[in-house]
Amino acid sequence: MENLKITIIQPDIIWENAKANLEKYSGMLENIKQTDVIILPEMFTTGFSMQPEKLKETMDGASVKWMQQIASDKNAALIGSLIIEEAGKIYNRAIWVFPEGKIETYDKRHLYSMGQEHLHYASGKDKLIVEYKGWKFCPQICYDLRFPVFARNLEDYDVVFYMANWPSARHHVWKNLLISRAIENQAYCFGVNRVGTDGIGLNYLGDSGCISPKGFPEFMGDSESIQTYNISYSELHNFRQKFPLLNDRDTFSIL
Repeated sequence: MENLKITIIQPDIIWENAKANLEKYSGMLENIKQTDVIILPEMFTTGFSMQPEKLKETMDGASVKWMQQIASDKNAALIGSLIIEEAGKIYNRAIWVFPEGKIETYDKRHLYSMGQEHLHYASGKDKLIVEYKGWKFCPQICYDLRFPVFARNLEDYDVVFYMANWPSARHHVWKNLLISRAIENQAYCFGVNRVGTDGIGLNYLGDSGCISPKGFPEFMGDSESIQTYNISYSELHNFRQKFPLLNDRDTFSIL
């Protein structure tokens, strides 16, 4: 099984301006020549906005079409979350686009009630596992990070990642929980956060990065930047064979 290159985009998101953000990301991605997966943050076209009626798009809208074009141009899978309306409901939806244009989606299950997200968005129900190039990926969104039962590795996934707008006031929590998710699930864990200040005055310190299955982190710091990480399938599965903690995991159902 081959190794993978995973590229994280850590931007200062332009508040509630999808067109300007897509232009910005197109520029940021120009120098990416070879990678397998590109991950953008939560609500990457708008920031974490509670104005979905103004900002919502559909699955055949401009942002999804842009994602399909980038995935094709870069010959890489591309994922990020958008404000999407479907069947009369609005979701904070993670969209995984394969290079050939096929799409899989995950709607954020845990809505941030302290920020009134549950008043504006519908909650998703189902966990998503995406298979790509022989690897299994589990995409989750921001507040999901605080709920380890939902992330529990019952599917033998290889990579879990969190697209986020995680503010600086709880920055130490961000880093510690990412490390915990990697260790307890014996998987690579990626966190993809933003930097800068949003339209309601919240500050963000970034520290997107990759945590190894053994819990060793590589964080990107607090500047707008792009970083590509190389991950090893053989190292992951050799570690699981030598220390097979997943054999002793509990089984359960989530309602």
